[in-house]
Amino acid sequence: KRMLEQAFNKFPNTEGLIMHSDQGWQYQHSHYRSELKKHGIIQSMSRKGNCYDNSIMESLFGRMKTEIYYGYEKVYMSFEEFSKAVSEYINYYNNKRIQSKTKWMPPVQYRITSTCLN
Repeated sequence: KRMLEQAFNKFPNTEGLIMHSDQGWQYQHSHYRSELKKHGIIQSMSRKGNCYDNSIMESLFGRMKTEIYYGYEKVYMSFEEFSKAVSEYINYYNNKRIQSKTKWMPPVQYRITSTCLN
């Protein structure tokens, strides 16, 4: 509940946003679903037992775990420290990390370039 409140305070304009998740119990909970609906968020869920529906996010999470977590489990002394590392990684991934599938540009730069060309 607190996580949703923090997200809605940070991002008040959520109308039309699509929230995709697996079918975990927390995403099927009536409070979670009603909060999304109240804020105009469209809920999308993977089909039961079909990991391919969520493959892009699974790929990102797998890469993030490999690059900032595995081998470093004892470095993070608190949740806050780990949370900060995740935020920094997401910023790095979106704005600095180059990839072949984005023509050797960071994802944000690739998106901007692609948008300008269309």
